[in-house]
Amino acid sequence: MQTLAHWDGGPGPWILLFPLIWAAVVVGAVTVLRRTVWRGRGPRRFAVDDHSPLTVLGHRFASGEIDEDEYWRRLSVLDEQFGRRTGKGGAA
Repeated sequence: MQTLAHWDGGPGPWILLFPLIWAAVVVGAVTVLRRTVWRGRGPRRFAVDDHSPLTVLGHRFASGEIDEDEYWRRLSVLDEQFGRRTGKGGAA
C-alpha cells in the first residue's frame, strides 16, 4: 500500500500544501474585496443623527434661513455646550 509519505512516484507530502495555498488565495481575495470594492456598501456603521443641533444648524444655513454671521455665532455657542472645537475655516 502506498501512502503520502513515500516518494516512489506518489504525490509526496507536499500535496498537503495545496489546500493551504487555496485557503490563502481565498482569504486574500476576500480581504482585497472588503478593503476596496465592498467598502461603503451595506449598512452604515455610524448612523448620523438628523435631529442633532449641529445638523439642524447646518441645514438651516444651507437652506438660507440664517446668514453666515448667525451660523458662526450659533455654532460657537453649540461648540461651548458640546465641547467641540472647530475653526472658522474648517468644516462643521
